[in-house]
Formats: sequence, structure tokens, C-alpha cells
Amino acid sequence: MKRVIQILLVMVGLLASTQLHAIELLPTFGDIDHIHLPALMVQHADGDQSLQLRAQDTTYIDNPQYKEMIIATKDLAQPFYVTIHVRQWKAVEMTETWYDISHTEKRPVRLQRYDSGYLPIEGDNPHLLHIHGNWAAEGVPTVERLTRGIKTIRNSDGARNAHLDAPEVMISLDGVPQENSGRVLGAALCWSGNFEIRVAATDEKGFHFYAGIDPMASEYILSPKQVFTTPHLAYTYSNEGMGGVSRAFHRWARTCGMMHNGNATRSILLNSWEGIYFDITEEKILAMMNDIASFGGELFVMDDGWFGAKYQRNSDNAALGDWVVDTRKLPNGLEALTDAAKDRHIKFGIWIEPESTNTLSELYEKHPDWVLQERGRELKLGRGGTQLVLDMTNPEVQDFVFSIVDNLLTKHPEIVYIKWDANASIQNCGSTYLPRDKQSNLYVDYHLGLIKTLERIRAKYPNVVIQNCASGGGRANYGLMPYFDEFWVSDNNDALQRVYIQWGTSYFFPSNAMAQHIGGSPYLMTGRTTPIKFRCDVAMSGRLGMELQPAHMTDEERLQCTVAFRDYKALRELIQLGNLYRLVSPYNDKCQMSNVKLPETQSVAALMYVNDAKDHAVLFAYGLSSFMKQASRRIRLAGLDPNRTYTLYEKNKQVRWGSLPSGEGWGEVSSALDGKSFTGAYLMSVGLDIPLSTEYNIDYPSRIFELK
Repeated sequence: MKRVIQILLVMVGLLASTQLHAIELLPTFGDIDHIHLPALMVQHADGDQSLQLRAQDTTYIDNPQYKEMIIATKDLAQPFYVTIHVRQWKAVEMTETWYDISHTEKRPVRLQRYDSGYLPIEGDNPHLLHIHGNWAAEGVPTVERLTRGIKTIRNSDGARNAHLDAPEVMISLDGVPQENSGRVLGAALCWSGNFEIRVAATDEKGFHFYAGIDPMASEYILSPKQVFTTPHLAYTYSNEGMGGVSRAFHRWARTCGMMHNGNATRSILLNSWEGIYFDITEEKILAMMNDIASFGGELFVMDDGWFGAKYQRNSDNAALGDWVVDTRKLPNGLEALTDAAKDRHIKFGIWIEPESTNTLSELYEKHPDWVLQERGRELKLGRGGTQLVLDMTNPEVQDFVFSIVDNLLTKHPEIVYIKWDANASIQNCGSTYLPRDKQSNLYVDYHLGLIKTLERIRAKYPNVVIQNCASGGGRANYGLMPYFDEFWVSDNNDALQRVYIQWGTSYFFPSNAMAQHIGGSPYLMTGRTTPIKFRCDVAMSGRLGMELQPAHMTDEERLQCTVAFRDYKALRELIQLGNLYRLVSPYNDKCQMSNVKLPETQSVAALMYVNDAKDHAVLFAYGLSSFMKQASRRIRLAGLDPNRTYTLYEKNKQVRWGSLPSGEGWGEVSSALDGKSFTGAYLMSVGLDIPLSTEYNIDYPSRIFELK
């Protein structure tokens, strides 16, 4: 029985039928005992701090996509109102809660805490999984036992909320969470700004879960008749462990409007950044276009460095905000590039960072009042020693940010892809637009202004693919996913570390949203040398792309990428839209409490995707540490039909010179498993002994198998 997730609906039923107070669904300060924490806390216009909500009316919505219960409540003493929403999606196991808060008091009310949801947790020995990380090291899963007291997870970056601690968690009700078994609750706060998640156990009666906007420096000043809507909080429950929770979130993202065109597959692209950085010239861009077209790629994206007039963008210290083509670098403008892409039968995309500016920019010289700033205090400068964040609470700034996209796409309708970056946190916590008595609204109103702008962009340009980038995965959250097609998982393209980063990210996000690129070797950040096949195989498990200078590749590397692109296209729909099963974790198998490798348990990582019909699957296996004569690890598969027989076909086979029967020329080398058949029951109970190390490659071996 899915008791935990159904508690919400049971509570609502009790509330509606018996007219009880709303404490079961929304604990409020002034209406709970000393044991519980409030999910909503306000200070009324007259100074009163109590809130005692009582149900006045309940309505129901039943449409093809979801059922929703709406409970209108009012405070016993004040003209203060909260409308409670509980929505249950029909296509997936997902429930959302949120609140509409308003009042008709004579003066503004201070919202001191305004969570999006509350849930009591029942379970034996519950454990919490949350995602931690940093720039170039995102997606680290941490598991810890919940004990007496209050566990708090929060993020206060201001502009981005997925670096450091992320707004998604899982709670295992039966001890350390398992991948494919056990009762697990998953929750995601659909918000892009500062958040706070709390799990409280202040007595012996169980645990209490709360999630919402972080109230620190964010007491929201709510004017009379203004309606404040909290972010949605999404819950799911599975008795198939963490994997069941992940698959529910992936289906929800793709089918329930949480991601623009979520059931579409994404193109194979080359991004220019790690190939040429700011050193953009028309000649270099055209050469890179030739390369991606020759590999069989479908899209070229020109990254940072293409813009600037008075100030040239040769580093990260100038020209943000001056979104005009630098004709010193691109004398024939963007038209020459979009025409060239068309001639090569590929598509064209471009990079922007619309929420920021530099002190060295024409925009800042013209509109110094448009940046976030604290009156009477010196500006705190970010990236490059000059970067500032624009004030998205200001409607004029919102219009300007919209115009960046609008002007690009109006003048150059051939642009089909935008990489939207956000490389700065909010350091100057003040707004010249907001009144002095509403400065504490800044952290919230910034994101409401950003969302308003994105809604406007999407209304006019619904079919342009937009990537959500924020110094890597800093904005991988469901608050912004309705407006973006994918996100940049990490600025770190080292294939070995990407196995870990992508693993943690997959707990909540689907593969067609995860941009995964083939990087260079040795890799610039880590100095690690990895074979091209390993780099391809790691990137192929999500949305495949490249981030390097093809001119520096060897013939073997170029041919291996061509094979990878060819095979990926045949598997793309399965990989990007299939059901994910994580088989062998790169982290410690028994307790994912750190990312320290333990060779006896972490020499291999494996995952697979299976279609709904269970007649088509793809398996990825990666060797993370290799030694001569090392025993291979048997990998048990999941998600298959035990009564069917599956034939294995190796994909992206190793390309080697001299592997043709003649002994000359390039050929593809197969493993002994290629073409073999097994029952689903055998594959899931006994598993496969996958030959990773070969005579050709000891370090970082990998295999991909298609199952039909």
C-alpha cells in the first residue's frame, strides 16, 4: 500500500468532510503544539503572529491529465486566506502541493516562513538521500540515517540552487536505500532560488518533512489583495527503491509539462567552448562546422566570445550585455554562419548570458541602475572581477532580457538552439527598483521576474531548443525545467568523473535533459588521459555532444566518434526516452556516503535503458579501475521480460587499424558476447560476465550492448 504518498489525499479528505482545522496539511505558527515546526508563519499588519486556518470550501478538478483538490481556508481572527492545492497526475505516480496566500488587511503582512508542503513520515529506520556537489563536481549522492533533531538542507546562492545542495531528496523508509527494492519517497521543490528542506524529529512519534523557499533574508512583504503562490512541491513514492522514484520523476518530466517538449529527442552537437574558448574567428567556426558535419553530427553551437562592439569579448571581464556581433571576429556576421550551417546540412546555435553584465560594457555605462546593488555600499564583483547580475525584479530589465532573445531570433530565424548561461551568484542583495520597505522580497522576486521573462520567450518561440547552463549544473532544478529543453550537467568533461556526476544527476532528471559531451584528452581540468571509446561511451548515455577541437583529434579518434554518432542515432530514442535502470553504482555499493572509490566494490559502473514494451534495451558498462588479469564482475540486468529471449549486439565497437581480415585498414572489434542470446530471466538473475579489459585497452574500458 502506497501509504506515505496517500497521506496527503487522506488528510484532504478528512479536512473536507469534517471541517477540521488545516494543521494536518499546513501546520501554522500559533495553531500547533510546541512539538511541531510551522510550515507557514506570518506577522499580520497589527503585529499579531498567530495563524489559525479553517476550511471554508473544497472544490475538485478532474481533467484528462490530473485530479486536483482545492481547499479554501481563512484565519479565525484576521482577513487572511490560504488556498491549499493538492494535484495528483494520472499518467505518472506524482503528487504536487502548493499554496496561494492572500489577505485584505489594512497594511502589508510579513510572510516569515512560507513552505510549499508538509508531510509526516512513517517508517522504520528512515534514511535520507540528498544531492551535493560543487562547480565541476556536481551530483554527489549523500545518504545518512535520520535521527532525533532537525536535519536541514538549504542553498543560498541567490541565482542558482543546484551547486552545493540541490532541492531534491529521497527518503528510504526501511534503512539504507536500495536501488531496485524498498519503500522510498522522493520529493523535488520546483523552484530556482534559495530553498530550505527540513526533516524534523522533535519527539518519538515519527518524522516531519517540510520544503519551501528559504526564509533567510527573504521575509516576503505581501500587500493587501496581492496573491503569493508558493513553488510547487512534487512527491512520488515507490516500493521499487531509488530506481522506481527516478523513473517516476523522469516520466513526469517528459509527459506532464515540466519540460518543454519533454518527449522529443535531442540533436548531436559540437559546442565550441573547450575547442577555441574566446578565440572565435569565422575561419575557425567554419572549420569546426566542417568537422561536426563530417562525423555525422547535426548541430553546431558557437559559445562565448562572439559579441561586443566598444568592448571586445576576449575574456570573461567585458562586454556582457552588449549583444551585437563583433565584426572584428566575424566580419560577415551571423548570416555567414547560419548560411554555412545550412550548406553543410547541420543546424546552428548560439551562447548568451542574458542575466548579467560587466562593468566594462556599454550596457552598464548606460544603465548602472539596472544591476543589483545595495544603496550606499561598494559593489561586489564576480567572475572576471567585473561581472554583475542584472535586477530581474525590474520590468525594464525583463524587457531587455526578452529583447536579447527576440532580436537574435527575429534577425536570424535559422538559429534553432540557445545556450543560456548564468555564471554569477547574487552578491549584491539590493534593488534600486524595489521600494526600501520591500528589499527582503529580492531573492524571491528575482526568480519570479526571470520566470515571467522565460514565459514570454517561450510563448513566442516555443520550438527553439534552449539549454539551461549555470557554471555547469547550477540550475538543474524543476523550477526552470518548464522553460528549458535540457541542462548542462557539468563544466567538467573528464569522462571518468562524468560517470559519477551523471550517475548522481540521474536520480531525478531524465537522460534527454542531460547534456553529455565528449571532451579532449588529456583533459584540461584533471590532466587525465582516457581513450576515445570510453569518452564516447560515457557521453552516449545521455544527450550526446562534443566539446573539443576536432582539428586536434587523431584519425582513430575521428573514426571512433563517427561510429559512435552512427550507432547513437539508432539508439537515440531508447536512450533519451527509455526507462533507466542503474545496475552497478560507481559509488560504494553498500552505503553511498562519499565519492571515495573503493576498488573492491567500485571497479565497474553499469546502467541500462529499457523501452515500455520491454523488447528493446541498451546496456552501458564502464571499467573505472583496471589491472592485468583482473576478475570481471558479473552484472545482473533489470527491467526485462523474464519470458523473452534477448540477443545482444555490441555498439560503438572499438575501432582499430589492422583489424580487417586483410590485416590492413580500419575495422571494428567485437567482444565474445556480440550476437549471443539469453532469456530475460537469465540476464536478470544470473547476469552477464562482460569483458571490459581487452588486449587493446587496459585503462578505462567500456562496452555498449543493444538488446533486442
